[in-house]
Amino acid sequence: MELLPGAPRAPHNLMATAPATPIQVGIVGGTGYTGVELLRLLAQHPSVQLRAITSRKEDGMPVAEMYPSLRGRVDLAFSHPDNASLADCDVVFFATPHGVAMAQAESLLAAGVKIIDLAADFRLQDLASFEQWYKMPHACPQILREAVYGLPELHREAIAKARVVGNPGCYPTTVALGLAPLLENGGRLIDTQTLIADCKSGVTGAGRKAEVGMLYSEVSDSFKAYGVAGHRHHPEIVEQLQALRGGPVGLTFVPHLTPMVRGMHSTLYARLTPEGRDTDFQALFEQRYANDAFVDVMPAGSTPETRSVRASNMIRIAVHRPNNGDQLVVLVIQDNLVKGASGQAVQNMNIMFGLPETTGLQHIAVLP
Repeated sequence: MELLPGAPRAPHNLMATAPATPIQVGIVGGTGYTGVELLRLLAQHPSVQLRAITSRKEDGMPVAEMYPSLRGRVDLAFSHPDNASLADCDVVFFATPHGVAMAQAESLLAAGVKIIDLAADFRLQDLASFEQWYKMPHACPQILREAVYGLPELHREAIAKARVVGNPGCYPTTVALGLAPLLENGGRLIDTQTLIADCKSGVTGAGRKAEVGMLYSEVSDSFKAYGVAGHRHHPEIVEQLQALRGGPVGLTFVPHLTPMVRGMHSTLYARLTPEGRDTDFQALFEQRYANDAFVDVMPAGSTPETRSVRASNMIRIAVHRPNNGDQLVVLVIQDNLVKGASGQAVQNMNIMFGLPETTGLQHIAVLP
């Protein structure tokens, strides 16, 4: 379907119907930024009942005491993981450090519970890469083999059938969606060996923890690159890009820390091949994402701002070809806590349970 710039996109899975009874949801690790973002989204979800929220340290504390923004919306208290009724849930989200989900996956699956992991336990199919970057052996490689990478715009049909979903990292979401139209069909339009991803994230991307480098006086009024020699999202990105192309790719990935709470901006560079020089890339991107409700391909010439997606599940993409030359520049923005984490996890849940993909996720961005 061909759309004019700015035309609305039809939500995917629009005719799906809600389950007769609410989806019983558990959250492991409800005290971090992705955990509270899950609570914010699921508390407003029309087909969800929150069943359990775990925290070892805050066992017994009412959720609304830690997060007053949830007063009147979430009545649960945090419970110790050993006492939580996770096996009685339909789906459990893991908003935890790496290694937690895979330790509990087998018992939950045996109880018929689906799993959505926001950490890295079920993202990388390459076990050697996982163990190299996360410094731990994988506890359940047999479950990893059946896990689906939870990027709906690329793996929607597989997610619908999955018992285990590995929610993508925030940087990989922007890079994979920004380059997918160029890499599909063999990547003939670009030089697939010289790709560059120059990415910037707000401070919440590092999680809710006490570290000197995350202090206000350390981050404010400053800007820096990190992980230049190597970053754990690099193999995750490459694995997805190679699957899109059907062959090897070369990627230089440099992440940066920006002095803002939430938001992500990725600038992607791809050199055109002779075959790609006559391509209308604006039309290519618009057609590729015409039916993806949460991907907004901006009008030609746009320079999207991170504030235009703050607190929403939308990702916005703008395609540029400076001076009509051989360098293509793709700008991608998202809220790293929503489409980059918890919102995408809820989007995956909707698909897994046959709900319209947009259910509970149609929040308008907060601006200013």
